[in-house]
Amino acid sequence: MLRQSIVTFFIGMLISCNTIETANKITILERQILVNGNPYLIKGICYHPVPKGSLSRDFGNLTQDLNLMVEAGINTIRAYAPIDDVAVLDEICAAGIKLIIGFGYNQDGNFDILSGTFIDYINKYKNHDAILLWELGNEYNYHPEWFEGDLKNWYQLLNNASELIHKNDPLHPVATAHGELPDSLALSTCPSIDVWGMNLYRWDTPNKVFEEWVAISTKPMYLSEAGSDSYMTIEKEGYHAGVNERAQADANQNILNIIFNATEVCSGVTMFSFTDGWWKAGNNNKQDTGGQAPNSSGVPYDGAPNEEYWGMVDIERNKKRAFEILKRKYNQSIE
Repeated sequence: MLRQSIVTFFIGMLISCNTIETANKITILERQILVNGNPYLIKGICYHPVPKGSLSRDFGNLTQDLNLMVEAGINTIRAYAPIDDVAVLDEICAAGIKLIIGFGYNQDGNFDILSGTFIDYINKYKNHDAILLWELGNEYNYHPEWFEGDLKNWYQLLNNASELIHKNDPLHPVATAHGELPDSLALSTCPSIDVWGMNLYRWDTPNKVFEEWVAISTKPMYLSEAGSDSYMTIEKEGYHAGVNERAQADANQNILNIIFNATEVCSGVTMFSFTDGWWKAGNNNKQDTGGQAPNSSGVPYDGAPNEEYWGMVDIERNKKRAFEILKRKYNQSIE
């Protein structure tokens, strides 16, 4: 009977996740994100699953991944690109997890901002209960060369895209993932952005950003990327060089403690990232050191972003020490 009840529950969840009449309404109240009128704290993870030897995202391991995410208390996935598969969206929704769907500027016309096809995706899926936020761009402020050398061009495109989303979808706010704290140009040019995500790497002490945000904006914010990798390029601060899960776990624990002590300002975090990414540097069939990322000298504790070592689990889905930190923090009651 118990097994039958569980099956019945998940079938019911799958049906409700894809029922237009039951679509959640996500709204903004001052600095808070609300889901059907209730405050929503993002306990999230960045998720871009690429198998060994590949460069392409693949959801073949989704069921196992979602089981691990549910165990860890994750309630939100940040996806860097649209997921055009209703079965994947339904399964994520049935697990009780919501999505922040990201759109790139130039993705060869595949639901991107340049071609305008991003709005086709939004109109296709705006009534799906998995959706929490639409998110435009990922730290594009580090790349003015993509916009004729002038970031104002990007910010104007960003604001225009946000306005178009608002005209088509009244159910979901629009976010952007900015590299670090946005400046006055970003804020003044993009009044249509509802939620500011920030990819933030300030060692294991991001606390000052919340004071800085209060001083410049009354809108909600969250950390769209934060965390550390599990490889030390050098020995430093008592952490040995080489693979070092303790360094990653300690850094993530300190970062999460600070974030969840600032929930009057910060709407949460999507930690980077769920699984190691072997595709990011060197040979895709093995785990390489190295890799570069903009503005990454603040990565704990060696100032070096070893791009293939950021997972809470490794490529085989073995839990790292950082997974247990995430699980403990995300499953705590937040007063």
